[in-house]
Amino acid sequence: MRTDVTFLSAGLKLAGHLHTPDGEARGGSPRPAIVVGHPGTGVKEQASGLYARLLAERGFVTLAFDAAYQGESEGEPRGLEDPGQRVEDLKAAVSFLSTLDEVDPDRIGALGICASGGYALAATATDPRIRAVGAVSAADISRQFRLGADGAQDPAVVAGMLAAASEARTAEARGADVRRFPVFPATEEEARGGGPHVYDGWEYYCTPRARHPRSAKSLTWTSVDRIAAFDAFASVALIAPRPLLLVVGRAAVTSWMSVEAYQRAYGSKELAWIEGASHVDLYDKEEYVTPAVERLDGFFAAHLAG
Repeated sequence: MRTDVTFLSAGLKLAGHLHTPDGEARGGSPRPAIVVGHPGTGVKEQASGLYARLLAERGFVTLAFDAAYQGESEGEPRGLEDPGQRVEDLKAAVSFLSTLDEVDPDRIGALGICASGGYALAATATDPRIRAVGAVSAADISRQFRLGADGAQDPAVVAGMLAAASEARTAEARGADVRRFPVFPATEEEARGGGPHVYDGWEYYCTPRARHPRSAKSLTWTSVDRIAAFDAFASVALIAPRPLLLVVGRAAVTSWMSVEAYQRAYGSKELAWIEGASHVDLYDKEEYVTPAVERLDGFFAAHLAG
């Protein structure tokens, strides 16, 4: 069963979908629960909602929600990507789940997809209420902006973006409208010209495959310096002794980020490769999502068993 819910994060009302297992699913009540964060620019109706539903079918109470400033959640300006707020959103979701009668507050886990994979690691590192953490196609959004998806980006790119961000801050202080930049190419031809990773993202977010009217197609320029100063992996060592599972596509150009997070972690940790999958394939393609969910199911079932 899916229920529309709201909860507060740093004073902002966030919108979520609470997925509750039926009576035949594994376990009784109160149940283990999992907070599920969406990719950067995504919304709860896309990848995070899919994983939340599939894990609920396996007996977990799950919560997929829209980040502050995005989707149906509150926050101005729209399209702001604030890593500090995104980490706070995940912790606020844990707080919300902890208040529900159907949830065992001592058996709450977190799952992040893409950018939320990085955010989930940062949230777990400093919130011991999260007893186990998983990530699918984990990405540190700061590394993505500074180094590129493949880690080989010219440093001049982020330098130019930081200059544009500072100009936007000055202009907005003088009364100009909020300045934004597009996240995706405007056409299929431009997307293909950017390489397979760029095209995969464009196809997911900008075609009928998964396009949603509330997913962000642009971000504010004032997001850039917030993103550049963030490091999702800085405190990964603090997750131990709690367990970590990183699910990553063998063909993902971003796989180096999951490997780095794995190398920084201590204690119980797993790196699960999904053969043939790209970064975005793990968002919605059944042949890759199914084995990913099986690994996540086994991981959370074992570590949130009570």
